[in-house]
Amino acid sequence: MASTHFGYTTVEETEKARHVRGVFDSVAPKYDLMNDLMSMGLHRAWKAFTVAVANLREGDQVLDIAGGTGDLALAFSKKVGHSGQVVHTDINEAMLRTGRNRLLDAGVVLPTLVCDAEKLPFASNHFDLVSVAFGLRNMTHKGLALAEMNRVLKPGGRLLVLEFSKVAAPLEKLYDWYSFKVLPKLGQWVAGDDASYRYLAESIRMHPDQEALKTLMQENGFGHVDYHNLSAGVVALHVGIKC
Repeated sequence: MASTHFGYTTVEETEKARHVRGVFDSVAPKYDLMNDLMSMGLHRAWKAFTVAVANLREGDQVLDIAGGTGDLALAFSKKVGHSGQVVHTDINEAMLRTGRNRLLDAGVVLPTLVCDAEKLPFASNHFDLVSVAFGLRNMTHKGLALAEMNRVLKPGGRLLVLEFSKVAAPLEKLYDWYSFKVLPKLGQWVAGDDASYRYLAESIRMHPDQEALKTLMQENGFGHVDYHNLSAGVVALHVGIKC
């Protein structure tokens, strides 16, 4: 049976989704608070930049994959207006429920459904924009997921991938210390869960770096791919255009 990585641990491919689900079931109640703490609020700027680059128009059709607690879905919904639509999805029901409730509290009702990015239940050539923020690195078959995102985009449609990436070399030692020493302790203190935040640090190191992800996107149907390094490469926003 084929194997893959779950952080630094090797697991069977069929088991990875279950392990990832366990992580996000655990962190869902404190997810937004932990994002603020561990990024020192920078995740809000990263997402605001993503919304700006999306450059959505009234009437656009948007698919938000791994939408979690709904930050991007809420921001996108304000751009597409009543004639557009944002579909809010996640493979994890606990995260999706948290996001749906947050959207409802903001007075926003969106189609919300549990779905696997590797088997998207949507018609081909339908969306103007697909986004996935901090979710691609958790997917078992990243190429298959990217190919599915490409399939559901209209020709000329764009994919935005916001994800942790490879930090600039002068910051590597400091970033490693923070990731492996501080984050797990912060997770234990705030969320009562150090293991999930240790997995976070490990999964970032196992994820393709900026150039490797650009190549992977090109191999799965995106004819033009650019990326923007944010916070010295701690995060990168990749933008791919469907051929």
